[in-house]
Amino acid sequence: MEEAQRSRSHTVTTTASSFTENFSAASGSFAYDREFLRTLPGILIVAEIGLCFNGSAFVLYLIAAIVDASSVTKERDSHNYNSWAASSFFAFMVTICYAGNTYFSFLSWRSRTVQ
Repeated sequence: MEEAQRSRSHTVTTTASSFTENFSAASGSFAYDREFLRTLPGILIVAEIGLCFNGSAFVLYLIAAIVDASSVTKERDSHNYNSWAASSFFAFMVTICYAGNTYFSFLSWRSRTVQ
């Protein structure tokens, strides 16, 4: 009976490796491939990243501009009012710029996907 249990036993081998060994630059898993960025799929990935950045920046600046504009109140001190009004104006100007960038990035991305 003891021999039957021994025949069922198996050997377990474990190895240990360091975390940095797996993610070192020499391993090549996260290597920068300049040639890939010159291909059509590489260009599309970069355009999607430009497009996603501009789109998210537009949404975040729009929220900030709306919050900034809603906090402007007319007080006795005209300096505070003018400062808040100016910051609100420029927040909407930046929002419009990011909206334009998002639109043009989308057009650029769209024209590359059609090809």
